[in-house]
Amino acid sequence: MTHTAVTAPAPLTGLRVLDLATLFAGPLAATMLGDFGAEVIKVEHPRRPDPSRGHGPSKNGIGLWWKLLGRNKRTMTLDLSTNGGRTTLLRLAASADVIIENFRPGTLEKWDLGWEELSAANPRLVLARVTGFGQFGPYAHRPGFGTLAEAMSGFAAITGEPDAPPTLPPFGLADSIAGLATAYAVMTALAGRDRTGRGQVVDMAIIEPILTVLGPQPLWYDQLGHVQPRTGNRSQNNAPRNTYRTADGSWVAVSTSAQSVAERVMRLVGRPDLTAEPWFTTGAERARHTDVLDEAVGSWIADHTREEVIAEFEKAEAAVAPIQDVRDVMTDPQYAALDTVTTVDDPELGPLRMQNVLFRLTETPGGIRWAGRPHGADTDTVLAELGLTEAEITTLRAEGAL
Repeated sequence: MTHTAVTAPAPLTGLRVLDLATLFAGPLAATMLGDFGAEVIKVEHPRRPDPSRGHGPSKNGIGLWWKLLGRNKRTMTLDLSTNGGRTTLLRLAASADVIIENFRPGTLEKWDLGWEELSAANPRLVLARVTGFGQFGPYAHRPGFGTLAEAMSGFAAITGEPDAPPTLPPFGLADSIAGLATAYAVMTALAGRDRTGRGQVVDMAIIEPILTVLGPQPLWYDQLGHVQPRTGNRSQNNAPRNTYRTADGSWVAVSTSAQSVAERVMRLVGRPDLTAEPWFTTGAERARHTDVLDEAVGSWIADHTREEVIAEFEKAEAAVAPIQDVRDVMTDPQYAALDTVTTVDDPELGPLRMQNVLFRLTETPGGIRWAGRPHGADTDTVLAELGLTEAEITTLRAEGAL
């Protein structure tokens, strides 16, 4: 793919972010900011690195997930529970725009690093606090993970087949949604700072953003007493909507959210008669006749290869997509055109292919400057930039603060 050279600085250039968080939601928010030019300093415990470094497969003893999550971040170590660690963080905070943390509520306060002390060091600071359940309420002090949010929010209850158990996602769904929401919240708080001149606290509970993306379920229940059931791959709002097996053993997904698309699909599969049925006029009514629609679509798809199905649906201007695993994603021509999976040169592992920045900007695009760096790789450099002498750094190291 040919890239047009862009000389304009990334839009968040000049923004300084301290990433004190571990695992996924908070660190992902910092990654999103770093992708668009923010200077992100990842602060890890000297003897207990971010557990994401050890999550999932590794190569040559180096965690690959960290290479993605730690990209565009400088890394340093600091034990915030020590006197030297506390003093150093306050000095870092004085020069920062944003701190992202995910300690249990009260932990920073226990170290005399709560909002009172941090905002005194820098009244323009934005402190993003990412926890499972938020900073207050009956669950606030419980350990919180994305899995619990997926369970509590109603996501698991509606996921899976009707006669099968509730299903949890096999990846960090709630954490990822909360990470994106936190990046948005931080930018909103910074926009507020532009107006007031003062920073503020972002209180992000991982149980909340996933509830937002689940749609109007609370509204349906409040007004109608309606509780959404598990429907597998089917939808209560439109049909046909399912996954179907092709003649060559592949799978495709079909969606008919638009009435015109539903009509095209039925004409394509040789059942235009169904479009004349009184119940075919709305998605909800079609969903009540899913069995007959699935039979019509499924039997036609079963007689054609995946390539034939995709070609015929495209010709009919109907909506279909192959069910792809990561091997397909890596060779998909649309992803290739968008450079969605891009190559990053890494001094430890060589060329790495990973997801690109989240969106494209025409004038001030983001980019991946480097993949995740080793634990504490930039500690001395960051502290020297802060004005600490070699002797002071040596003292902090002797104290166990670094």
